[in-house]
Amino acid sequence: MAIYVDADACPVKAEVERVATRHALRVLIVSNGGIRPSQNPLVQTVIVPEGPDEADKWIADRVGPGDIVITGDIPLAARCVEARAQVLKHDGTALTPENIGNILATRDLLADLRAADPFRQGGGRSFAKADRSRFLDALERAVRRSSG
Repeated sequence: MAIYVDADACPVKAEVERVATRHALRVLIVSNGGIRPSQNPLVQTVIVPEGPDEADKWIADRVGPGDIVITGDIPLAARCVEARAQVLKHDGTALTPENIGNILATRDLLADLRAADPFRQGGGRSFAKADRSRFLDALERAVRRSSG
């Protein structure tokens, strides 16, 4: 079992490291670079080649049952759910076989709407302290499910 972190723009890397250390789990922080390596021996920094979705491809090619993936990228999440990994968004939302289809469809619809109206303003809400707390709780539960 390992925890994979899609590290570009991930606001919860420190929280992942803290939970992983408590449970002695391996963490792979995957990015195109610009991430400061952790001194924690359980945490491996993986730098992938430049290019769109290279970190996503790297994670999706390696993840499997029992692993946990932290990402805000919905297409990556769908691939990881298909590989039977547990997937969490940064706010603690679990992406599962039951909900990933609707979430992917909604993402695609919103992308189409933005493309049709270039003046459309949007974007998610900002990351809050409550999101961090929900994430920690969700990650702890995911680790227990994978371990048990």
